[in-house]
Amino acid sequence: MTDHSVLAHGIGGAKDLPIPLSGVLVGAACALAVSFAVLALAWRTPRLAGDSAGRELPASVGALVTSPWLRGGVRGLGLAVTAYTAWAAFAGADAAANPTLGVFYIYLWVGMVPLSLLLGDVWPLLSPVRTLHVVLSRALGSAPDQGMLRYPAWLGQWPAALGLFAFVWTELVSPDAELVATVVTWFLVYAGVMLVGAAVFGDTFLAHADPFEVWFGLVARLSPWGLRRTADGGARVVIRSPLQSLDTVTPVPGLVAVLAVLLGSTAYDSFSTSIWWLRVTGVRGPLDPTVLDTLVLLGFVLVVMVTFTVAARVGTGLPRQRRRELPRQLAHSLVPIGVGYVFAHYLSLLLESGQAYLIFLSDPLVTGTDDVLGTADWTVSYFLSLRPGLLAVLKVGFVLVGHVLAVVAAHDRALRLLPDGHRVSGQVGMLVLMLVYTVGGLLLLFSA
Repeated sequence: MTDHSVLAHGIGGAKDLPIPLSGVLVGAACALAVSFAVLALAWRTPRLAGDSAGRELPASVGALVTSPWLRGGVRGLGLAVTAYTAWAAFAGADAAANPTLGVFYIYLWVGMVPLSLLLGDVWPLLSPVRTLHVVLSRALGSAPDQGMLRYPAWLGQWPAALGLFAFVWTELVSPDAELVATVVTWFLVYAGVMLVGAAVFGDTFLAHADPFEVWFGLVARLSPWGLRRTADGGARVVIRSPLQSLDTVTPVPGLVAVLAVLLGSTAYDSFSTSIWWLRVTGVRGPLDPTVLDTLVLLGFVLVVMVTFTVAARVGTGLPRQRRRELPRQLAHSLVPIGVGYVFAHYLSLLLESGQAYLIFLSDPLVTGTDDVLGTADWTVSYFLSLRPGLLAVLKVGFVLVGHVLAVVAAHDRALRLLPDGHRVSGQVGMLVLMLVYTVGGLLLLFSA
């Protein structure tokens, strides 16, 4: 994470837990093992039905949600926020109090996660890149979904994985992460690539290559809200269990890589602030520190990707070709883990540093005198930082709930994919992996 204190993650370490960390680790591992045992005994047939599940709300609700006026208003809000942030970025001082940093690192990267959980997949409407693509397409007399070429299916979400890696590298590794100029450069390159790609392949490119659209779209699959298209081209709003929504994730190429970047980078974030690593990097070695950190970040991502792939394939009793498809088919189970890690790592950042940047937003040019939004006199409430024990317990809870939901999602999908005689034994590899992820994640989380 960036160096300035206003973007600090907050406190709540192992010393603040109500029981020793070793007890927490044993308890979390037992909770996962018991969950798997209960599922194996009581959940013997698939119960998640994906798109066909859920209760439709009245047609008037669907008409409101898909209304051009509402969708246009949300798009306008996204453009307005982007324009205000651009004003601060280009005309304001390059300082820690410039609200551009908070919009980019806090409100966008962290804040969109709870927003997507609460409201569903709203980022495609808020996205300034997608809105600009719509405006440019209509100005040129073409449909936004039409491009010069068909997006290749084999490419899937690999471009989004690369984009996510570029973002987390900028946030966690770049020595200039705290500079507004770095954020501006990143966003301009991102917008340029997205707009050119959308011009060539249509908005299908954005659905597969935009790192934010892909990630927030996956998070939205844990929302209770969904849209079900009707035969006449309309839509009905559906309310259903988050696990039912999660079951609608499309297993496209690159999906495992996207989630590996998210989980690996979060693990690296904790590791990079651990006492052991700080001691290692405190002694100058043969490698440039940025190069070393980049290699370690990439290593964490590859470890997640390789271990998940192996665990998904082992002991399944399937022929080789079908085993190769299993990691992609089971990758949706990593989404609740990723969401749990986001809340465990960044909750205090969102709630406390987020308040600080609400204050800074009133002074976009960092003059020290402006109060554009009327928030300059607000004060920050450090509720969580003043209650480190509560924060520590919340961290454990988020990690554990994410892993339990992952076990349930993977179990239900495995019942559909694995042959008789391997429906339990074929999941042992995934259970062991989930145990390792849980224990390793908690160790890293409380190692700082």
